[in-house]
Amino acid sequence: PLLARLEVPVDAAGLAAFRMCFGLLTFVSMVRPLLHGWVTDFFVRPTFFFKYWGFSWVEAWPAWGMYAHHGVLAVLSLFVAAGLFYRVSIFLFFVGFTWLQLVDVTNYLNHYYLVSLLALLLNVVPAHRAWSLDAMRRPELRTETLPAKYTYLLRFQVGVVYFFAGLAKLNADWLLHAQPLGIWLSSRTDTPVVGPLFALPWVWLAMSWSGFLFDTTIVAFLLIGRTRRFAYPVVIAFHAMTWLLFPIGMFPFIMVVSALVFFPPEWPRRVAGWMARLPGNPVRVLPGGRGVQAPRTSTPGWALVLAAAYCALQLLMPLRAHLYGGDVRWHEQGMRFSWRVMVREKNGSITFRVRPRGSDSEWQVSPTHYLTNHQAREMSGQPDLILQLAKHIARDFQARGLGDVEVRVDALVSLNGRPSAHLIDPNVDLTTVEDGLLPASWTLPLPPSPPVKLKGSA
Repeated sequence: PLLARLEVPVDAAGLAAFRMCFGLLTFVSMVRPLLHGWVTDFFVRPTFFFKYWGFSWVEAWPAWGMYAHHGVLAVLSLFVAAGLFYRVSIFLFFVGFTWLQLVDVTNYLNHYYLVSLLALLLNVVPAHRAWSLDAMRRPELRTETLPAKYTYLLRFQVGVVYFFAGLAKLNADWLLHAQPLGIWLSSRTDTPVVGPLFALPWVWLAMSWSGFLFDTTIVAFLLIGRTRRFAYPVVIAFHAMTWLLFPIGMFPFIMVVSALVFFPPEWPRRVAGWMARLPGNPVRVLPGGRGVQAPRTSTPGWALVLAAAYCALQLLMPLRAHLYGGDVRWHEQGMRFSWRVMVREKNGSITFRVRPRGSDSEWQVSPTHYLTNHQAREMSGQPDLILQLAKHIARDFQARGLGDVEVRVDALVSLNGRPSAHLIDPNVDLTTVEDGLLPASWTLPLPPSPPVKLKGSA
């Protein structure tokens, strides 16, 4: 029975190794902003922050607080990796890291959303009970077992990412027009050795289809023992290539580490045993089957309900975009938290038109008066963010004694190389619009024209 399989004891070494890798990766993710000045760029320099619906109360710390926040998260990451004060450390890391992502919507990244979810799951996974610092002092703990349900839960989460990333590529832009990959590759023709190939349309198409097939099949190949040993090198090669070609930060490293959950739970012990047999290596590892063996457990009914609800939510969040109709890459409703990775290239020219109510006078306002370059670029293709800034501009004009104003916007946006078109109805006064979960009637549909053919395409 399925429930019985969830409770089967398996080697805890795999979860412990995943915990260690996760902690080290998040440590790097917290140190990089400190070293590169991104804390200042994203959290100190902005004077206005875009808020998630329902989370307007989340505010940034002063400058010193933002630096301290990143530093504390870096330390907590090391604690998680080492298994020190694990329950407290992973909980504080989850809360602190998620809070950091909620400060400003323009900082949203798919892989940081994944980090929050994995940290949440690690709050319920006892991944500290093997190969921690305590286990180094007490070797018998190295063979502790845990119920298989924890491994299955992490596999589900990582599998959801790959599945919906592949499903998002099932469209004409990606599979027939090789866009937006063609736009990005054509800008990398100066890459050593392989650069000239990136000017060839058939290469764009081949790589688009390769990405689609990789995302939609890799989980199956990782789950099957006979193909896993070949699939994981493909995972490494695929994500290494995307890291070299595209500025996507820590995402490839996080996915390479996350794929480890598909290996047999005892895989670290096998690797350690192989290393122990190398000439001159003094390391000795207890053979499997010895040490602490956890008894078969039974998950309470309420825990099963919560787990089922969590899994259902992870499936429904990416699917919610279909309730809105139209093209989610254009209107963006349901785009976030749906694993639609690298499927759109949007460029926008945004100008706000401010007019005192009942007057013919009008001011044209550039978003850069209120935003950093990063914020303005991210906002330009996202209607809900344009709406937030419109309301902020109205409040600013009123605070300056200009009375009640109307705010309209000329938002000319290009999707995947298409000619620019109005994203938002330019006749709508955005101060009268309220954001929410219902379809945004004030946005305009994507014109039916296909992506523009780049130079050199057939």
